Amino acid sequence: MAANAAKYSRFYVTEVEDGDVLDDETSLGEGPTTDEGIVELFPEDEDTERRSDRHQSTITSENNFALYEKDLENQPRISAFLSSIAQYDSSPPNPNTIRGAKGTDRKNKQKKVKLGTFLGVYLPTVQSILGVILFIRLPWAVGVAGVGQAFLCMFICCLCTFIAALSLSAIATNGVVPAGGPYFLISANLGPEFGGATGIIFYLAHTLSVSLFVLGAIELLVVNIAPEMVLFGSITGNADVLYNNMRVYGTILLILIGLVVFLGVRFISIVGVVSLVLVLISCVSVYAGAFYPTPRVWICTLDGVALQGQISCSSYNYSDVSELYQNITTRYCHPSDPYLRQAFNGTTYMKNGEWLIEPVCKIGVPGLTATNTINENAAPMYLQKGEVKPGQKGEGIQVKATIDADFFILVGILFNAVTGILTGSSRSGDLKDAQKSIPMGTILATLTTSLLYLSCVLIFGGTIDGFYLRDQLGDSSSLPIAMLAWPTKWIVLIGAFVASTTCALQSLTSAPRVLQAIANDNLIPFLKIFGTVGFRGEPTFALFLTMALAELGVLIASVDHVAPIITMFFLIKYLIVNLACALQSLLKAPNWRPRFRFYHWSVSIFGALLCLVLMFFSGWYFAVAALIFTGAVYKYIEYGGAKREWGDGLRGLDLQAARYSLLRLEEGPPHTKNWRPQVLVLCKLDDNLIPSQPKLLSFASQLKAGKGLALVYSVLKGKYSDSAQKLNKARKHLKRFVNDRKVEGFCKVIASSNITEGLSYVIQGAGLGGMAHNTLVVTWPDSWRKKTSWHLFVSLIRMAAISELAVLVPKGINWFPSNSDQAKGNIDVWWIVHDGGLLLLLPFLLKRHKVWKNCFLRIFTIAEVDDNSIQMKRDLEKFLYQLRMQAEVHIIEMPDSDISAYTYERTLIMEQRNDLLTKLRLNKSEAKGDVQNLIARSFSRRSSNVAVRSSPSLSTISLVSQNSQQETMGGGATTEPLEPLSPKLSSPKTPHATGESQVGVASTPGLKDVDDDTSSLTSSFGGDMDDEPKSSLLASHTNVPVAGHSPFQSGARSVNEGVSLLTAGTAINAPKENNVKRMNTSMKLNELIVTTSHDSALVIVNLPSPPHTKGEEENYMEYLEVLTEGLQRVLMVRGGGREVITIYS
Repeated sequence: MAANAAKYSRFYVTEVEDGDVLDDETSLGEGPTTDEGIVELFPEDEDTERRSDRHQSTITSENNFALYEKDLENQPRISAFLSSIAQYDSSPPNPNTIRGAKGTDRKNKQKKVKLGTFLGVYLPTVQSILGVILFIRLPWAVGVAGVGQAFLCMFICCLCTFIAALSLSAIATNGVVPAGGPYFLISANLGPEFGGATGIIFYLAHTLSVSLFVLGAIELLVVNIAPEMVLFGSITGNADVLYNNMRVYGTILLILIGLVVFLGVRFISIVGVVSLVLVLISCVSVYAGAFYPTPRVWICTLDGVALQGQISCSSYNYSDVSELYQNITTRYCHPSDPYLRQAFNGTTYMKNGEWLIEPVCKIGVPGLTATNTINENAAPMYLQKGEVKPGQKGEGIQVKATIDADFFILVGILFNAVTGILTGSSRSGDLKDAQKSIPMGTILATLTTSLLYLSCVLIFGGTIDGFYLRDQLGDSSSLPIAMLAWPTKWIVLIGAFVASTTCALQSLTSAPRVLQAIANDNLIPFLKIFGTVGFRGEPTFALFLTMALAELGVLIASVDHVAPIITMFFLIKYLIVNLACALQSLLKAPNWRPRFRFYHWSVSIFGALLCLVLMFFSGWYFAVAALIFTGAVYKYIEYGGAKREWGDGLRGLDLQAARYSLLRLEEGPPHTKNWRPQVLVLCKLDDNLIPSQPKLLSFASQLKAGKGLALVYSVLKGKYSDSAQKLNKARKHLKRFVNDRKVEGFCKVIASSNITEGLSYVIQGAGLGGMAHNTLVVTWPDSWRKKTSWHLFVSLIRMAAISELAVLVPKGINWFPSNSDQAKGNIDVWWIVHDGGLLLLLPFLLKRHKVWKNCFLRIFTIAEVDDNSIQMKRDLEKFLYQLRMQAEVHIIEMPDSDISAYTYERTLIMEQRNDLLTKLRLNKSEAKGDVQNLIARSFSRRSSNVAVRSSPSLSTISLVSQNSQQETMGGGATTEPLEPLSPKLSSPKTPHATGESQVGVASTPGLKDVDDDTSSLTSSFGGDMDDEPKSSLLASHTNVPVAGHSPFQSGARSVNEGVSLLTAGTAINAPKENNVKRMNTSMKLNELIVTTSHDSALVIVNLPSPPHTKGEEENYMEYLEVLTEGLQRVLMVRGGGREVITIYS
């Protein structure tokens, strides 16, 4: 059996590759059993290709974590928890890669390639922002608004989106963003009502964007690229014909794009890359053309206004007018040209066949060499529909204004040029590091495109003449921006057409998925049908609805009329993004920890107000309609009751708002990201009704950076009917202390005939509805050995566990800093058991307060024998990065060494003392005098010369036979040294052959004395300390070693040199195995903590579960005392059974 035990002396854990999924039948079989009764899960000769991580999490070192064994029954191991977090993938699962799918094999599995900032965010965002408006409307806007106002208009649009990008960066870096993008972000930060309303707005914006891009592509096609495709007659000067062509060809293009999406073609992303390349080439050609030295593009004008029909400016020589009429095939910009004479006959420009103002040719694109061009284009020339100059209607074939124009109408049209900043957040699942890539890529893309747009305003104003810029459709020649390009206009025309078509394709792909996400969330029940997936995994019904709505936009047939509607939707979306960021910043929720730092709530508020102003100034009727629609969707999702009675005055409004909020909070438990510590502080009052530990209130105030509720309660012993005045006085004192320490909350003092029952009522009944407490704060009873305060303390921990409350136990509260102090050094978190994240959240909340803000956070966690320490550190660093927390990470490998003899000694004395106290309670009146002597004898030995370990283990124990005991009672003493303690053994081996009784004896050089607070115990039970030996009485009551016979004499080098634990007639029972293991955990952890964190500003450590067995309470207190001894400031923390921190936004 010994050989078998040696063979299976440790666990063997196989590594599971990322993405491997265990089959249902895969399980951990029962392995061989050793002589200690331990089932070996993974023997060396067993074929264990795959093991479940869930089962592995139950494998713990018996000795190292025995103190937390009850916690580990319900919580995962730290290493397993970190591993699961590190392997999280926010991208949607690919059905083709799921193990077990038909036609798939594990060898064929490939990891999805994650993208960086440039490819994953920057380029897609640039491609979304640079669209058709740049090519077909920006030059016209410069012509009508002038360079100055056009620059201002473009700057305002860019500023609005830049502020929204800052707010978006803060929100997107406040945790992992799963699939869902902006819709998920708004829902996660403002709730499902705002999320659903914003999601519908987001969907409609993308749907109408399909219409805008389709109309832009058709305008380029039939006006500039292939005018021979025109139906229903000439479009020159005939808007109705143009609109009918837009409707016909727009519908055809929309159907073709919808068919591509319906068939599920996978090359859409590749087409997007091609489109971006063409757009960038087009922009480069425009910049190159701006610096081209030769003026170009001659345009026929009349009175400074361009003429329609692409009239040639080439000279011709015809002396005979009849010959001219017979042979002319081209229209020329000449006074004798019959086309021009016919067009302007009878107008203000020609009377009786004579030109009053003759048509002349002018250079449309003089280039930057003409230094006066930008000055001529500086002044605005806003036109009403049909005008050629302000207040002057167009005549003949002059290029007339097609729409009314002013500054804010231009904002409504041009704002569509800068949308698309949310693209990066929609691709979070494809990014290597979304929290880094989203803000960096989005802001860089916004700055890049803003610089491009603003520079284009200056280039257009400095290189193209104003009369040509105001030719919106290019009727006089072609698009001004196309004619500016070098070397040929076709670079811009083709690039703009491809870009418009591709953007329409991408919008038609994304819009149905937004509607599908909303339908799947079941926020709007009648939309549920659109959540179904049809052919090739596409949301078919959502696609058909999107195409139908997009067709309505196409039937409008004008880019200038569709663009302002889309602008309203995008402005509402950016307004809500800004509000979400500002609201989170002002509320300072514990979960609000964005990694992006360059934001401020005031900037977000300014951005929201800017969006609102632009909405109303660019089209108040559209703004009102959009806001009413958004409000209707919000109320449809949220509204569920009758109208409220608001009452009169502000007080009534406050009361009604409070009632409404409390009722809303009562609907269910808060989401993890909304969790904050709502603390119930149990404050003890002294005889003068003054808080005995005022720094406990300071600590509660420092925790209130979490912006939760604080309830400060105290219980006085007595009947309420007899203590009314006393209670009022105590409450006034307590209220004064609460206010002085700036605790944001409420205080109350109650009376109870039994303190424990009173505190039980407080824990059960404090708070109101959703504002009830979730965290109990109670101080460590420093004099728990002197008094029976441990009864109350353990009862409070048990009641908190039953009520699922978190528990905070500050030890050494008088050493904690007050609100006027400044703590310096490290806050050390010893994360031993996963408690829902409260252990990690608390230092973040404390560091928000000025007292702790300069402290540095260090996190220590324990690696077990079978853990990969290096991988654990990587996983923990990644976890902290996703939590947006900065901390120094340390993985401590706890040695799996022998249990020291001192551990047995300390456990033995703990047990014997508790047995003594138990007997004491049987007949306190009769045994009071003798018991006091027993206590004195038991603890005077430890006070004088009990040694504390200085090494983790001692190698020998001595066993004394009953025969030797009899010899000792007769005056002789013998000891027999036995074999060293086994590393895996939890208690000394009992020799079976000889029947010897076991006694734990230890000897180690350099051991220190420990004081066990003898005076505390004496005063607790009364009587004087009697120094006279009473060995027989002590043995008969307790079997505790007699004073003066300690084996821990200073300088002892071995067991044989020490003094035996036996006295005359005294035998010592072995300590319980579980108690030894728990004491061993406490002592080992304490040694590690003291060695590493003895000079830290604060040490935070897990509070073990309270004992479930009656009679173990004093042992529990002893374990905690050992765990934290030698530390000045300790905060013991126990979670409430739920997650309180999340990596998500």
